[in-house]
Amino acid sequence: SMAKGPVVPEHVLKKRKTLEAIQADRTKKLAEERAKNKVQRGVIFKKAAAYAKEYKQKEADLVRFRREAKKHNNFYMEPETKVVFVIRIRGINAVDPKTRKILQLMRLRQINNGVFMKINSASINMLRLVAPYVTYGAPNLKTVRELIYKRGFGSVSRQRMPLTDNKVVEESLGKHGIVCVEDLIHEIITVGPAFREANKFLWPFKLSAPKGGLPVKRKSFIQGGQFGDREKYINNLVRRMN
Repeated sequence: SMAKGPVVPEHVLKKRKTLEAIQADRTKKLAEERAKNKVQRGVIFKKAAAYAKEYKQKEADLVRFRREAKKHNNFYMEPETKVVFVIRIRGINAVDPKTRKILQLMRLRQINNGVFMKINSASINMLRLVAPYVTYGAPNLKTVRELIYKRGFGSVSRQRMPLTDNKVVEESLGKHGIVCVEDLIHEIITVGPAFREANKFLWPFKLSAPKGGLPVKRKSFIQGGQFGDREKYINNLVRRMN
């Protein structure tokens, strides 16, 4: 008669089977994920190229319009500012309650915090009321891009998440057609239809104190100080703080 080997207990066999099934499932899911990522990367790459072309075209158009106007001794009416970047430049001491409330609504709770803001009558009023505490202006593409890539954090179920992966963006804003960081930048700079959601997703930027300091904070920018509207010069300030 044949000698029987050791009998493997039933529960061990069951466990082995379950583990094998789990492993097979995991391998299958990983392969699917990889295939999906590859497709997604292609889509993102195409989008980025399309956006780059669009930005270049806009820039070229602006230059052309300005030259045309100059040629005919006219002034070119620059396009209206749609979005501003607002930085809080004064601290929290002795802030009256109304101003504090508005700064909270703007999500500027700390000094050197920055947020994007869509320009409309309500936001203009808010900026006017808190002017001595903030400085703001129209950011250019380079500024928006550098801020989001270098200091961009997303709000994911009220947690501050670094934007290290396009997945973070896609999971929160995919339903609005924003699946990567380039989409996010485009939405902000062009003030797209989902600007509100995109901006809400972005955690307020925590900037460094500006290199070289901010002299004369008590005067407005126009009077040689710091606070209030500084139009395109906001870009120089962000470079010093980013």
